[in-house]
Amino acid sequence: MEADVQPINYKVLYEQLQFDMAALKLQFDQLKKMIFGSKHERFVPADRKNPLQLTLDLDTETIEQCNITDATKVEYIRTKTQVGENKMPHPGRMKFPEHLRREVIILQPDCDVSNLKKIGEEVTEVLDLIPADLYVKQFIRPKYAMPVSETNTTILTASLPSRMIEKGMVGEGLLAQIIIDKYVDHLPLHRQLQRFKRAGVTIAQSTINGWVKLTLDQFLILYELHKSQVLACNYIHADETTIKVLDKDKPGATHKGYYWFYQSSLEKLVLLDYRQGRSREGPDDILQDFIGFLQVDGYVTYEAFEKREGITVLNCMTHARRKFIEAFGNDKPRCEQALTLFQKLYDIERKAKEKQLSYADIKALRQKEATPILEEINKWMLAEYPKVLPASAIGKAFAYSLTRWKKLCIYTTDGRLCIDNNPVENALRRLAIGRKNYLFAGSHEAAQRAAMIYSLLATCRLQDINPYEWLKDVLIRMPDYDVKKLAELLPQNWKNSKMDE
Repeated sequence: MEADVQPINYKVLYEQLQFDMAALKLQFDQLKKMIFGSKHERFVPADRKNPLQLTLDLDTETIEQCNITDATKVEYIRTKTQVGENKMPHPGRMKFPEHLRREVIILQPDCDVSNLKKIGEEVTEVLDLIPADLYVKQFIRPKYAMPVSETNTTILTASLPSRMIEKGMVGEGLLAQIIIDKYVDHLPLHRQLQRFKRAGVTIAQSTINGWVKLTLDQFLILYELHKSQVLACNYIHADETTIKVLDKDKPGATHKGYYWFYQSSLEKLVLLDYRQGRSREGPDDILQDFIGFLQVDGYVTYEAFEKREGITVLNCMTHARRKFIEAFGNDKPRCEQALTLFQKLYDIERKAKEKQLSYADIKALRQKEATPILEEINKWMLAEYPKVLPASAIGKAFAYSLTRWKKLCIYTTDGRLCIDNNPVENALRRLAIGRKNYLFAGSHEAAQRAAMIYSLLATCRLQDINPYEWLKDVLIRMPDYDVKKLAELLPQNWKNSKMDE
């Protein structure tokens, strides 16, 4: 007896194939954007004019309504409106900083000017460069015979100054430049060696590796002091990124380690912590005594902190918005609606920044203008989500926001809080540039040493401190500095310690 054959439901099969094709197309579009596309996520609503388009029919009322602070641009608009010209007045040549050394070259006319009266001069400045000046510090210590008794004498000589690397052949200025080149300008050590060789100085790879390792090992105490100051802040952004690491247990392959970023946007401090994995053990360890606001993306590891007393977890609006950017090809009308509403929230943040409002005024502005928009977005998403397939890109975008909605709205309750996690994401981008250049860390220990110096140098950038000047000064002062006062050498305290000298 033949078995019953179930009829094929071609409609269901067709719908499944359509869904699979849409999912594959979305993945394909995302891969193309990752490889070839622009990384920006800008969205211009349909009801707005493209800001890159010039409008030539400006009238006086339009000019008065333009909120332009640059006097040159205001004058340009007036000139163009009244006279009909369409060229921006040239701002003039770039002026070079006054602190730069001037090499004066006087050029006289090709004729006798001894009997002529000088009525002025033309001054033309050209920025030039002399390659880095490698030089040798030679310490000469005369020896003196000093009698201590009628029969005995002792040799008297001066002591060498203290240095970070005792008996090392590298000065603090060169050592600081090597570290800055590697961790700020992302120039791997082997490329630096090639540059030294062009200058006529050959340094072994093992030697320069040893210099960097010995120096960064001595920064551990500064790193721990810095960590305690960062974690004492009551508002921290957190995020993570990968780093390839050579592992002796994995010959011929690299281990995927993780840098965990913690940043205080209020105090302008950055902390990096290296971990071999992405489990919650890393943030659990670092944040075990933290109390305050913790702003993160939607990664599941951070959900455990919601249950901790004293910690308020808030999410990132940029991540919620990004889901609709990714789903744009799946459902353009709904994505445009969502992105237009998100844009209104960011317009409010832009207004607060331009007016330089206080934290109290920012909170009041958000409560008045942002809260109604957030309620509108939430109501709209709840109505639209049942109409889409949950597994589709637009369905996932709705689900991401709706499941985190309360944590996305917390920023409106305190003017100190950011709408998104962009401060720490900007720090991540700088590390990504270095990662592309040196490809991997030589060991897990090397990755943690890099995390230490990255923390301090990234803080220099936020504090508007020249990293080379800070690092060279610390390398000079640290060997003889009072251990109890070492926190004064941290970037956030360094300017004050210099002023107290």
